[in-house]
Amino acid sequence: MLQFPNFDPIAIKLGPIAIHWYGLMYLTAFGSAWLLGRWRIKHQKTTLTMRDLEDIIFYGVLAVVAGGRLGYVLFYKPAYYLQHPLEIFYLWEGGMSFHGGLLGVILMMVWLARSRGYRFLAVADFVCPLIPLGLAAGRLGNFINGELWGRASTLPWAMVFPQSGDGIPRHPSQLYQLGLEGLALFVLVWWFANKPRALGQVSAVFLMGYGVFRFAAEFAREPDNFLGLLTAGLSMGQWLSLPMIILGATLFAWSAKQSLPPIR
Repeated sequence: MLQFPNFDPIAIKLGPIAIHWYGLMYLTAFGSAWLLGRWRIKHQKTTLTMRDLEDIIFYGVLAVVAGGRLGYVLFYKPAYYLQHPLEIFYLWEGGMSFHGGLLGVILMMVWLARSRGYRFLAVADFVCPLIPLGLAAGRLGNFINGELWGRASTLPWAMVFPQSGDGIPRHPSQLYQLGLEGLALFVLVWWFANKPRALGQVSAVFLMGYGVFRFAAEFAREPDNFLGLLTAGLSMGQWLSLPMIILGATLFAWSAKQSLPPIR
């Protein structure tokens, strides 16, 4: 049994200014996306330009925050926020949803594609390989904060999270998700996208990969106490991941049948 190391959530303090680890993880996520996108443009893996990348990063920040928050409100606590609508804007209290953030990014990509004359799937195929390292950074932030801990476990690496308040050893599921939907997904999608692919196939692999990895990791993650397990004993995260797997598989099959040029 391991004890959670109780990190200080504040990474840097300069007088009255406190920079939290989770804020640094957001910065790392978008910084890595910019570097990876720049590499793909430089090596002619896309027809998008540096100006497009800069706009994707800028508007992507807004899309992730707005979509992630609204997704949490609608998917996880709609009744509560219906009674307390002003608390929707209390971002400092936490409460973000990856699936909501993804929907926000999709809407942003639709807008950018239409305004710049690109095909939506061409934009999506460019953006998808840039995402997983940011997800890994986010899960590291969850671990440092001691939040979103796992289910009870007797494994040698099970960890007691003081924030849970029960002293029960648990899976460090944040690290499982870091490894699966972060690092493993990055390797998979980056490798797949490094060769010419039919339009939409990179996006399809990302959707399927994330959906499968998140679905698997949720078996070790403690469900939200205000939701518990839902139909068929699955968590909300698993139910939200199933449509991603289905959509990704459908998109991949559709793309394989099209006589469309590759993404570059």
